[in-house]
Amino acid sequence: MKNGMIECSVCHSKLVSPSTKSISRAYDLHKSRISSKQRALNVFLVVGDCILVGFQPILVYMCKVDGKFNFSPISVNFLTEIAKVFFAIVMLLIQARNQKVGEKPLLSISTFVQAARNNVLLAIPAFLYAINNYLKFIMQLYFNPSTVKMLSNLKVLVIAVLLKVIMKRRFSVIQWEALGLLLIGISVNQLRSLPEGTTALGLPITMGAYIYTSIFVTIPSLASVYNEYALKSQYDTSIYLQNLFLYGYGAIFNFLGIIGTVVIKGPSSFDILQGHSKATMLLIANNAAQGILSSFFFKYADTILKKYSSTVATIFTGIASAMMFGHTLTMNFVLGISIVFISMHQFFSPLSKIKDEQNGVLEMHEVPEKQRSKESFINMAAGANEEASHRAGLDERQPLLPV
Repeated sequence: MKNGMIECSVCHSKLVSPSTKSISRAYDLHKSRISSKQRALNVFLVVGDCILVGFQPILVYMCKVDGKFNFSPISVNFLTEIAKVFFAIVMLLIQARNQKVGEKPLLSISTFVQAARNNVLLAIPAFLYAINNYLKFIMQLYFNPSTVKMLSNLKVLVIAVLLKVIMKRRFSVIQWEALGLLLIGISVNQLRSLPEGTTALGLPITMGAYIYTSIFVTIPSLASVYNEYALKSQYDTSIYLQNLFLYGYGAIFNFLGIIGTVVIKGPSSFDILQGHSKATMLLIANNAAQGILSSFFFKYADTILKKYSSTVATIFTGIASAMMFGHTLTMNFVLGISIVFISMHQFFSPLSKIKDEQNGVLEMHEVPEKQRSKESFINMAAGANEEASHRAGLDERQPLLPV
């Protein structure tokens, strides 16, 4: 990029470098033009996410013995990250073997070092995920599985605010209203759902639950937005190479957590397999698959779709929880789920699209000097910016996301 201009990767014409706002609008326009292949990928991601996310609270509940865990939750998170690291390595080797002649080798030292430098931002979501994965176990001590799943849907509203602030993503008034309906649905479900009693911390159960819930909602929301930003800002980097860095950072942070546990509880707590069972092994496999699937959501779709797909898993979690553990499905749960589904339909309805997206109009502005350092993130939207700046042949167009 020179003098505020970038070169089109298709026709090599000079284009005005887009602002963050125009990038967001280009992304909005692209979403309305995705191909059938991209829609099929989205359906696959949503269905897979519903199954994995729906099972997770059930598996965590099955791991409890007499209301507590006989294993260290940090050890489960560490083994999950190790499993994901191995998966990323295997897929990276397969991808390297299938490279075409003339392509930059994925397994070269120079490529690895350069990618590591460019993707250092992935350490932030990895650290936040390490905290969030521990909180998932803590939440199970306060709520039953279906309630935990419903509370996690609060992340959608927080994520929407963070996307608007960090990535300049735009939402229409109808979409904000849909998010408001989501909060109402969650509130209806939570009426009279908090158990009574006190915690080991000496706090009333409601106070402790509210504190953990606020952290449980905020931290993973911030992690998801940063993860999407980091993955898409280095869009040309292999997703398996990016996952290797992300999961590697996660394994390091969780291992540091294990070391901290050893310092506090003694050397006996260093046995990371202590107290594990078949249920915990299934939980590790489920968490690993869920984390891998999430990376494809963040790079090839978006965080809002990921969180709404997780919302769909709530009904599966509730029914499975009732069948397996005898938890009662109250009228509040049924009404809450109904409102949530209405919210989903309203949010993704064509009528909820922003005005500029409906008209297919993108406004281009020059980038301030302080924003020109973010070339990699701007280049990610060059394909979408190309469609808005000049007309190309049907075979020349390169969408923002792969199809």
